[in-house]
Amino acid sequence: MKITKTIISKIEKDAKKYFVGASGCHDWTHVERVRNLALQIGKKEKADLGIIEIAALLHDIARKKEMESNGLICHAQESAKLSKPILKKYKLGKEQIANILHCIEAHRFRKSLAPKTIEAKVIYDADKLDGIGTVGIGRIFLFAGYLKNPLYTGNERYYAQKGIDRSYTKDDTAIMEYELKLKKIKDKILTKTGRKFAQERHDFMVKFFERFWQEVEGRK
Repeated sequence: MKITKTIISKIEKDAKKYFVGASGCHDWTHVERVRNLALQIGKKEKADLGIIEIAALLHDIARKKEMESNGLICHAQESAKLSKPILKKYKLGKEQIANILHCIEAHRFRKSLAPKTIEAKVIYDADKLDGIGTVGIGRIFLFAGYLKNPLYTGNERYYAQKGIDRSYTKDDTAIMEYELKLKKIKDKILTKTGRKFAQERHDFMVKFFERFWQEVEGRK
């Protein structure tokens, strides 16, 4: 079935309902940025842009639910469950639905579910790219604020070096998110086009946090 602009517009309206009252770190603007990035990357990678756009719109519809559960719910899996009836409502083809649901489930890359289609790889890359660079920095400070955590604890590098995940605890500062997750994203990008975006964003982020500690320690 051809994915039309009308179908995409209707799915966008359905998706927006799940972001009412969402935290700024995972609100509708995140979805818009992921869509924009994914379409740019998808064009270069010769992917199906209709599949990509719909997957981008739906990939985080359960994110608010995950945050309210303090991470007990996997938003990728839950988003796929919530998306299935939406996609069926618009009578998309079975293969189209399967690909879109895979894009949604695999955007939170875990060893048990790696992105297999080019569309899933594009969605994964776009989502991860929005987590680094200037926007990524802003988002992790918003997330720490959502948790009502301090600016930093001083223990971030220790936990990161030991590989200790302190997500959703009082130690989950913006600096912790950077040390444990964001600084590693560049090397996890899957597409050639995505890697070009990632390098520049990563370099800026590294300089930002080097400066951060210089100011904390009174060296600047």
